[in-house]
Amino acid sequence: MSSSVFGKIESGSTGVPAVDTIVVWCVAGTALAGILVMLWRLVRGMRRVVMRVDDFVDDWQEVGSRPGVAARPAVMARLDAIESRLTSVEHEVRPNSGSSLRDAVDRVDRRTAQLTED
Repeated sequence: MSSSVFGKIESGSTGVPAVDTIVVWCVAGTALAGILVMLWRLVRGMRRVVMRVDDFVDDWQEVGSRPGVAARPAVMARLDAIESRLTSVEHEVRPNSGSSLRDAVDRVDRRTAQLTED
């Protein structure tokens, strides 16, 4: 077999132009499909992040209920409520004019100490 009968065959080629064209189109289609899948996954992941951030902002600003989550006050309103409750607890655990829990414990401690000395 001489090269003059078949012509010059390029490396990586099948020698049949129709098959070469089909192979090129299949490789291009596979590459395009891979790129589309990667883009779809990226967009899907970004959408999930955006939805979570949106839910966070809604919770921060008190938008009301949404499916699966009951309505509740905004974060700042909840922090104000926590601070007021903490203030009342602090009032009870520090000595003051005699009306706090700490004052009562101190009175009981003094009386108990007097009873044990006798």
